[in-house]
Formats: sequence, C-alpha cells, structure tokens
Amino acid sequence: MMLTPPPAHWIGSKQTDRNFVLIHGMVMAPSFWEAYAPDVVCQGHSLAYPLPGHHPWCLDQPGQSPTANAVAQAYAEAIRRDFGGRPVDIIGHSTGGFVALLIARDHPELVRSVVLIGAFACGRFEGQERLAARLLRTPRIGSFLFRQFFNRWISTPEQFRWGSIECVYDKTCPWQDDQDVQAMEQVRRQLAQARPEDIAACIRFMSATSLLSDLGDIDVSVLNIVGANDAIVPPAHQLRVSRLMPRVQTVVFPNCGHLPMVEYRERTDHVIGSFVDTLDAIQPRLGQPGKSVPRHAVASQMLRLLSGATKRREQTPVGRVQSAQDA
Repeated sequence: MMLTPPPAHWIGSKQTDRNFVLIHGMVMAPSFWEAYAPDVVCQGHSLAYPLPGHHPWCLDQPGQSPTANAVAQAYAEAIRRDFGGRPVDIIGHSTGGFVALLIARDHPELVRSVVLIGAFACGRFEGQERLAARLLRTPRIGSFLFRQFFNRWISTPEQFRWGSIECVYDKTCPWQDDQDVQAMEQVRRQLAQARPEDIAACIRFMSATSLLSDLGDIDVSVLNIVGANDAIVPPAHQLRVSRLMPRVQTVVFPNCGHLPMVEYRERTDHVIGSFVDTLDAIQPRLGQPGKSVPRHAVASQMLRLLSGATKRREQTPVGRVQSAQDA
C-alpha cells in the first residue's frame, strides 16, 4: 500500500541551518504545535506533519491500515520535498515519537536526531492497550463503537478538553488559560474534518507494530523526555526504550503527565534547546577529517549541557519510575 506524502503545516519559516519536523500524538492535529512548539523550533526552519489519517492527511484508501514501510516512506518523501533531503531533527509526541523512530530506522540519512516526548516503541505498550484499540477489536461492532466514541469526544469544546484530562498530572487546572483553550479548540476543529475510519486505521497500524527489536540499530542521537506520572504511556515502557537505544539521553520530569510541553513548558524548552545546541557544537567536529569524537565523549558533553538546563530533581526517580540510565 502506498501513501501520498503528508502536507506540511509550517511553524517557523526562518531560513536557518536548523531544520525541524514535529509530529503530534494520536487524535491530535498539527496545529497543536503552534501553541506548544519549543522555542528553538519556532526560531528555525520548522514544520509539523499530521499522523496518517489525521486531517488534512486523508488515507488514499479510506479505512485501510497502512504498513510501517509505507508510513516511513511517505514521511521520507515529504522531508525530501520540504527540506531538499537535508537531515532534520524530529520531535515526536506520543504516537508521533513512535513514527519518528520508524523514520529514523528506515531512513537514517534524513534524520539528524530524534526528540521523544511521552513516546513509545510498541503499539500495545508490551501487552497494555488503550480503550480505542480495544473498541476496534470488538467483533462485528468494533468500528461502529469507535465511531460513536470518537464523535462524542469531539462533539463540543468542553467535552474534548475535559476528555483529555487524563493526559495531565495536575487534574485541578487542565486547559484553563486562553492559550490552552484556543489551541485545543483548533485541534478539535481539525479532528472534526477527519474521517473516523481513517483515524481507526491509524490506531490499527500502531497497535500492530513494534519497534522494540529494532531500537538497538537506530544510530542517531535521541533525547527521551519522560513524565514520571504519565497515565497514557507507562513510564516504565518509556525508560525501557532508553535502555534499548545506543545513543540516548533521558530526562524524567516529576509530577508530570503525558504533556511535558504543556505542564512544564519552560523546562521542556530548555532541555530541547540544550540538546540541539550540543548537536550543533559536536557535529562540525564529527565531520572534520582526523577529528573523530568518541561516542562516550559525545554522551558526556550532552549530559553536561542537559544537566545545566534542568534542575536536579527533574532527573530523580519518582514512585514507580526507575532511574533513567544514560547509554
């Protein structure tokens, strides 16, 4: 199955050497990043792509689940189209992180680094499964149940915002300021233009795909940002992703759910900005003849900059979350 490459939703248009791709999570929209893209992204040559089946990227065959290879190829064609084939830094939230790893696996020549936020590498979280996926597996009436569930969730601004309360740690004040309300309403309107059967197809594709056995072969720099109290993607799974990758730095935010860029925006901006600054500093040295830099030295320099961007408590084990290991 072939996929038409996704359309670009431009976030920053400054002509710099920094090229960013942002990919949102399941049942979200590219416009989410207009409010929550990191500062370093807004200052660069940056765009957001939708997930397959999410408006404005309709599936060529309505309701038919794409293959992993087709998804990776479609994004690769879009990156070549929009960035002339130059490597990009991909920032993926949740399912967007899953897709970012898929692109890095299949097309490493197009990826300089990956930033994971609340991400996963196995669609069923190693045995666990979200409600939408369970509904779709219900014999005979699964598609009908999912359509009813989806349409009800996006029916009103209040229903959509409060239906997302599980994504944040502090349940007393989710989506309260004007920026949050407007951002989520724009997302809801974009979702209302999507075909439910296409969203369902994307969920089926994700649920049937695992990258766990491939993580050790993804040889790009990775930053993994984990909310210690993430109720959507188990933190233990996110930390397992770190342990399986060869070039990863992990930052754990305490008292934080599935949306670090919303709950701890300033800290998230600082961590991602420091990560990108470090790559910019190291990359020229890596490209000079006779100037090879040992991998452990790259990791050490990355750690020093990241530790300066976050407070000590942000890397402290919290509750059921194990210590993050620096590979």
